Amino acid sequence: METSIQIEVRSTEIDVLGHVNNAKYLEYLEWGREDWYNQIGLPFDLFEELGMGTVTVNININYRKEARLGQKLVISTKPIRRGRSSFVLKQEIINENQELVADAEVISCTMSLAERKSVPLPDVLAKYFPTLS
Repeated sequence: METSIQIEVRSTEIDVLGHVNNAKYLEYLEWGREDWYNQIGLPFDLFEELGMGTVTVNININYRKEARLGQKLVISTKPIRRGRSSFVLKQEIINENQELVADAEVISCTMSLAERKSVPLPDVLAKYFPTLS
């Protein structure tokens, strides 16, 4: 299941060069992932009830085009593959001219909140991924 959210670039997200600061893209992607979890019915409190959480272990991001103040951006998120305890989400940020601003593959894993160690993906999450990696 692919999800998307729309945001508008705010003045607090702009750096001295007049475009979105690179670190803000990570925040945008996080908002997109949070929305994806909520849209598939797995908000944080449900993971907490299962005694687990998800943790981001790697982000590979490509900055393609600058984003500027006031632009409307769409952040899309979709699952692409999974392993035993890890999973990969593909994310893209598109501007209002349908141009790719940034794209990323984000690797996360599920971990036990009590033991602070990785645990197998629960079925309620694993079912959204097409294949084992």
